[in-house]
Amino acid sequence: MDTKNISKLEKLVADYQQAARGQVDLKKFTYYAITYHSTAIEGSTLTEGQVYNLLDQDIPAKNKPFTEQQMIIDHQKALVYALDKASEKQPLTGQFIKEIGGMMVKNTGGIYNTALGTFDSTRGDYRLVNVHAGARTFVNYSEVPALMEAFVRETNKRVSGAKTFQQKCEAAFHAHYQFVSIHPFADGNGRTSRLLMNYILDGFGLPVFHVYRSNRVSYIQALEKARETDNTSVFYDFMFKQYKKFLEKEIKSI
Repeated sequence: MDTKNISKLEKLVADYQQAARGQVDLKKFTYYAITYHSTAIEGSTLTEGQVYNLLDQDIPAKNKPFTEQQMIIDHQKALVYALDKASEKQPLTGQFIKEIGGMMVKNTGGIYNTALGTFDSTRGDYRLVNVHAGARTFVNYSEVPALMEAFVRETNKRVSGAKTFQQKCEAAFHAHYQFVSIHPFADGNGRTSRLLMNYILDGFGLPVFHVYRSNRVSYIQALEKARETDNTSVFYDFMFKQYKKFLEKEIKSI
């Protein structure tokens, strides 16, 4: 996204923050929307209304898989917890990532027994198996611990060095991209990567947002193209456009 459009987006952020003042339930329903879209991207079939009913009134969705409903509850708890920590300006650590990764699959994960040992995804243990997503093969399990240590160092460096609006957004988007590229957990990597992005944005005092389920294919294509070309600007551009879409819709709604 060029400088002119970045400036327009920054103005949208200011407009959104102004419009959001005094909106008592806005934060709650924004979190519900993030949970809905993030879990839908990962395969949940609950409608937006069903997600809201489940989270706001504890009303289960009829004729929908129990595991999908547990996925939604897990996501919401991890989201609230992580963004509460962001407001406290807690630095990113490997232990914190494991904590929210475990929360993300608290009721849908479990213990994996492998030839290399046992690990528990509900505790945020790094995987001891190799994982695939479609045609994509992620890094070997043996590389994960070192890559995650480097990820935490690089992310904290980018966050501390970010001064402009664009740099702050790109620090968050880069963390999203790098985390999902490492895929450190057996499950929940996509949801956790998007949560880490919002954790960083919230820490900067910027609005949190979601990737729209309707743009799932374009989202995956942007990730893949960035990996294939080793050009993260492709992914940044997509995420800036999603941010713009979110802000415009929310301002109109408010």
